[in-house]
Amino acid sequence: MKYDNEQQTQESSRGSVSWFRRFMAVVHYEMLWNIRKKKFIGVIAFAFLISSIGLVLPFILGDVIPQNAHFAITYGADSLSLFLFALVIAMNSMSSEFESGTIVPLLTKPVSRTTVFLGKLFAAFIVLLISFTVLFTYTTVGSIFVFGAQSDLGLLPVVLFGNIISAFIWVSMLLAMGTITKNTILTVIIAAGLFISLFMALPIVSVLSGPSTALNYFPGTGATGTLITADNSEFSVNAGTDSLGVNMVYALLYPGQNVNFFKTDIWSIQIGDQTLPAMELLYTESIGFIALRGLVIALAYIVVFLLIGWLAFKKTQINE
Repeated sequence: MKYDNEQQTQESSRGSVSWFRRFMAVVHYEMLWNIRKKKFIGVIAFAFLISSIGLVLPFILGDVIPQNAHFAITYGADSLSLFLFALVIAMNSMSSEFESGTIVPLLTKPVSRTTVFLGKLFAAFIVLLISFTVLFTYTTVGSIFVFGAQSDLGLLPVVLFGNIISAFIWVSMLLAMGTITKNTILTVIIAAGLFISLFMALPIVSVLSGPSTALNYFPGTGATGTLITADNSEFSVNAGTDSLGVNMVYALLYPGQNVNFFKTDIWSIQIGDQTLPAMELLYTESIGFIALRGLVIALAYIVVFLLIGWLAFKKTQINE
C-alpha cells in the first residue's frame, strides 16, 4: 500500500517534466555525490598510478627497452585494476542511499525507481569512461617516449571500449549486491571474496588441468594461450573477459590467426638428473572467436546482474 501511494504521488507530478530531464537530474545528483565523496578524484589518481608504474618499471629494472609500435593499443588494465575501478565507483552507489536514509527523499521526488537506477548506472559509466580515457591518453603519450612511435592508434577506442565492458561486469555486480544487501561493508566483503576466489582459483585450475575452455566463462583472465602471427611473432593471449579490449584489437590486427592452448606437464620428461616440462597442444581457437565470445559473455553477465539489481530495487520496501 505504501509503495502504491508512493507511485501515485510521483505519477501526478511527472507530467510537466520530461523523462530525459528527470533522468539527467539523477545523473547530475550522482555525479555531484561522487565528487563530494572524492571518489572521482580517487579513480583518476589511481589511473595515473597504474599507468605510471607500467611505463617507469622498465627503467627502474634497468632492462633494455625494445621498440613496440603497438604498446598503446595492446595495453589493457589488469584484473586487479578492473576490479578496483569498479569497486571505487560502484561499491556504495546504492547501499549508501539506504544506510544514510537519503533513499527516502530521493524516491519521494517525481522520479520512478527505474529512472533512479538507470541514472546511477549511467553516472557510473561516465566516471568509468572518463577514468579510462585519462588512463589510455596518458599511457599513449608515455608509450611514445618509452617504446617509440606508435602505430594503428585508430584502434584505441576499441581497447577503451573493451576495458569499459570488462570493468562493467564488476560494476553491475556491485550495484546488484548493494541494492540487495543495502550495506556497503557487506557488499565489499562479498565482492572482494568472489574476486579473490576467482583470481586465485582459476590460475591453479589452469596449471593443474590445463587451459580448459570452461575457464573463459567466468569473470577473469580465462585460459592462457599463444597467438602466432603470419610473420611468426608470438603474443600471450588471455581468453577471458578481463582481456576483452586487447583481444578485440588482436582480432582486428591479425584476422584469421589462431591461438594455441597448451598444457604443461612438468613431471613428464626426465633427462639425466633434470626434469623438463612437456608441452601438449590441447586445442586451437581463432582470435576472432575468442574476442567475440568474450564480448558475448561479458554482456550476458552485465545484463543479468543489472536485471537482478533493477528488480531488487523495484521491490525494495522503504521505511521512513
